Amino acid sequence: MRRELLPEIDEIRAAADLVAQYLPQTPQYTWPQINARAGRRVWVKHENHLPVGAFKVRGGLVYMNALRQKLAPGSTVISATRGNHGQSIAVAARENGFRAVIVVPKGNSLEKNAAMRSQGAELIEFGDDFQAATEHAMTLEAEHGWHRVKSVSRHLVAGVATGFLELLTTHPEIETMYVAVGMGSGICAAMAVRDGLGLKTEIVGVTSSAAPATARSFAAGRVSEAETSTRIADGVACRKPDGEAIETMLSGVARLIEVPDEAVEEAMRIYFADTHNVAEGAGAIGLAAVLQDEGAGGVCGTVLSGGNVDSDVFARVLGS
Repeated sequence: MRRELLPEIDEIRAAADLVAQYLPQTPQYTWPQINARAGRRVWVKHENHLPVGAFKVRGGLVYMNALRQKLAPGSTVISATRGNHGQSIAVAARENGFRAVIVVPKGNSLEKNAAMRSQGAELIEFGDDFQAATEHAMTLEAEHGWHRVKSVSRHLVAGVATGFLELLTTHPEIETMYVAVGMGSGICAAMAVRDGLGLKTEIVGVTSSAAPATARSFAAGRVSEAETSTRIADGVACRKPDGEAIETMLSGVARLIEVPDEAVEEAMRIYFADTHNVAEGAGAIGLAAVLQDEGAGGVCGTVLSGGNVDSDVFARVLGS
């Protein structure tokens, strides 16, 4: 099995030193009402408390810092996103003196688009889904010679892993970690920290049942494409998973859980009612899996990975 995406623990600790120059550590709480609902102790890592409201910025900072060794100041970087990855690239590119061009699908979150622009990104709207936006970014890369930032890479994983390092260093007793899976940087990061610290933590991936490509690919052991129809978990809605990420997951992820939109929306309501935290769909999907995985016991952990949900969408979820 290929594991090139997984940084060693020394790389992760070096990334943590870099990230600490920009970001505070995020809190991790165990909430009594959530524990009661789950029937076990649940540690929640609050990445929604980061300045851009999501975990991705950790990876962007590490990636762009490394890129300074290759690209001249003012160079253009391009990437595709539904929002949080794009904010990460925009912030980190600005901090490191690069121009950021971000491709988003048509109909993308208005508030995430506004946030990316506020961080200095130039947005291009193209295609009907993330995969189409990704393919257009690849075309622009070839046409202009721009540097394309993929959705998952070793430097991105090292940065994202700093959050799991904070959590699992403090709470090594966590027996099961539920991690949302979009393109794979988060779950690969959890694996890298678990392995680097020598822990026995079971890593469980969580996907949307309305975006089944990742689950099908994991089950088949190879990349399988599938259309997405989720109305709420856009952060995990990929039509074509990354092959290297799937192969890496097969080497250390115990299982995948698919969660329907209704359960994701209920988890969003629970986070707000029990903790007064706002969670976007992909940010709440881990908790949805915790509550769905009734047969599992012991101490578990999950990440409230982002709170960037449009106001009208969140109002609808709370009112339903």
